[in-house]
Amino acid sequence: MVFDQFKEANIEVFAISGDPREKAEAEAQEEGWRFAVGYGLTLDQMRKLGLYISEPRSPQETDRPFPEPGLFVINRDGKVQIVDISNAPFARPDLAGLLKGLKFIQDKEYPIRGTLE
Repeated sequence: MVFDQFKEANIEVFAISGDPREKAEAEAQEEGWRFAVGYGLTLDQMRKLGLYISEPRSPQETDRPFPEPGLFVINRDGKVQIVDISNAPFARPDLAGLLKGLKFIQDKEYPIRGTLE
C-alpha cells in the first residue's frame, strides 16, 4: 500500500472531512485507512483553506455542504510546500507520483515554488 511507503519516507499522512465523526470513521474503516482522520470541518474552515464547496446532489450523497478534494503538504518548517485543490472528486493527485515528488523535495531540499508576487 502506498501509505506504508509514505511512512517509510517519514511523511505523516492524515485526512480531514466535513462529515460528522460517525460518518468519517465509517468511511475510514470501509476504505481500510490506517492514518488519522479528522472530522467536522466547518464551512468557515473549508473557505479558509480555499476549498471548493458543493451542495449534495441527493440525500444518499450526504446531508450537508461538503468540500471537494484538497491536498496540502506541510514541510518540516511548518510551511505549505504543495497545494492541490480540485472542484470535482475525479481530479485527485496520484499518490505514487506525489510520493516520488516528496522524496525528491527531501533529497534535494527543493524550495517552495509559486512564491513570486
